Amino acid sequence: MPVSNLLGPSLVNSLKLVALAFVLVVPLSILGGTVAALRRNRLTDRVITIAGLSLTSIPEFVTAIVLIVIFGVVLKWLPVSATAPPGSGVLTQIKFLLLPSFALVAVLFGYIARITRAGVIEAIDADYTRTAFLKGLSTRRVLFRHVLRSSLLPTIAVVATQTGYLIGGLLVIEKLFNYNGIGQRIYVAGTNKDFTLLQSGVLIVGLVYLTATLVADLLYSVLNPRIRFGGAD
Repeated sequence: MPVSNLLGPSLVNSLKLVALAFVLVVPLSILGGTVAALRRNRLTDRVITIAGLSLTSIPEFVTAIVLIVIFGVVLKWLPVSATAPPGSGVLTQIKFLLLPSFALVAVLFGYIARITRAGVIEAIDADYTRTAFLKGLSTRRVLFRHVLRSSLLPTIAVVATQTGYLIGGLLVIEKLFNYNGIGQRIYVAGTNKDFTLLQSGVLIVGLVYLTATLVADLLYSVLNPRIRFGGAD
C-alpha cells in the first residue's frame, strides 16, 4: 500500500483540528494580551496573566479529560469523540472537533497572550507611539495602525513555531478523542517498526513546520517596513 494512502487522510484530519484550534486561540490570545497590556498592573491584567499561566501549566490531557467529563458526559453538549460520521457536513465536523480544540486553546492561550502583552507594552512605550499621540491621532487609530501592527511580530513567530508541534505532537489529544491524525499515525508506525511510514510522517511534519515558518517570515515583511526596505537595499 502506498504511504500516501495512510498519511494523506491523517494529515487532513490533523490540519482540520489545528485550523479550528488556531481560529479560536489566535483572536482570543491577541485580544487577551492586548487588554492585559492596556490595563497593565491592574486587576484585569493580573486575572488574564494568572489564568493564562495556569492553563498553560496544566497538561493537555488533564484539560481534555476535564472537558470530556463536563461537556461530554455531564452536560452532554458535545460528543466525546472527535471523529465525525462519514459524509458529515462542515458544521457537524466542527461540532465533533470542538472539545479537542478547546483543550489545545487552553494550552496555547497563556503563551501567545503573554507574548502579545509584552509586544503591546513595548510598542506603547515606544517613541513613535508618543509621536502619534502628539499629532492628535485617536487612541483607536494609534492602537490599530501603530501599536498592534508592530507588536504582533513576535506573536506571529510564536504561532508559526506552534504549528509544527500541533501537527506532529497531538498524540495524546488524538488518543483521548479517538481521532485518526498524523501524530497517532506516526506513533503507530514507530511502535510497529514501519520505518517507511515513520520517515514519511516525520518528513511531512517537517515540511509543514518549514511552510509555517516561511509564511511567518512573509508576514514579517508585510507588517514591518524596515525588513522590506532592508531587503531592497
